[in-house]
Amino acid sequence: MDRSTDTLATSAAALAHGGDLDKTLSALLGAAAAATGGPLAVAFLEDPDRPGLQLSASIGMTPEGDRSFEAAVNVEGHRVLTAARDLTPSFGAIDQSDNGPALVDAIIPLVVRHDGVDMGVGVVAFAWPAPHEISEPDRTVLQAIADLAAVAVDRARLGSLAAERSEWFERLAHTDPLTGLANTRTLGRVLELELARAARQGGEVSVALIDVDGLTGVNEASGHEAGDDVLRAVATVLAESVRLVDTVARYGGDEFVLIAPGAAGMTVAQRVLDGVAGLAEQHGRPISVSVGLARFPSDGASSDELLAAAAAALVTARGEGPGKLAASPINTG
Repeated sequence: MDRSTDTLATSAAALAHGGDLDKTLSALLGAAAAATGGPLAVAFLEDPDRPGLQLSASIGMTPEGDRSFEAAVNVEGHRVLTAARDLTPSFGAIDQSDNGPALVDAIIPLVVRHDGVDMGVGVVAFAWPAPHEISEPDRTVLQAIADLAAVAVDRARLGSLAAERSEWFERLAHTDPLTGLANTRTLGRVLELELARAARQGGEVSVALIDVDGLTGVNEASGHEAGDDVLRAVATVLAESVRLVDTVARYGGDEFVLIAPGAAGMTVAQRVLDGVAGLAEQHGRPISVSVGLARFPSDGASSDELLAAAAAALVTARGEGPGKLAASPINTG
């Protein structure tokens, strides 16, 4: 196998089988160094969330040298930084900027094209002790390695974006967009799971139906955006008041549901009630909630039965005035 074929095989394998981007870039730099006899090689990437160039891989350098070089290239006017910005390669220049031995270098931007527009994603640089002449075949190899590195970076970022989008859609499918709490779909699944677990273990589950008092009046007086502010404020208290084992979900326009495994449901519901009562006024109105509580198994054996029992308890709580908590009439203990 001649040198060019070996380089091609190594580079293709690095790109096809590389999972970790840094390892893939290291393999590509190694292939280029082996093909051109270059003892030094580095790859810098542009991170959309961080300023400057970030070192991703290097060949022939120490960790201290990596850090020093990364700091140096991010100084305005450095040739590596300029090449990355201008998307213009540089071959055969002499570099002695660090007062070390003279080096002949090759600096090649990593460029990808999307919708007909060239975009820089980083830069690779190679160096040889002076004097050294970079041959045309070596330039061709280095440019090809740079192109493969650009593909590797672009593929990794597209994969990361796809994963982020998938996670976002998954979260969107299970949360209420206004409050960030669980939605009714998640509520139903969690409640079924908690009831099944409690039935197996002989435990309890409390279900609290929480209604925001006077939300209709807020909407009529100040508009639905004001009403949304109230819902978000109440949702924040709910999220901060419950335990890690509890689940809170938005349930209808102005109602929430708390699922509290174990025997502490009344305590958690009272904590929610007190937390909302401590909120500052919203749009000139005090905020309070009414809460109806039901327990498994004494108030119902299914999700529907428990929610119905909690709704009946909520009617009782509302009848006592705003900011009240009532347990199911079936279970007054």
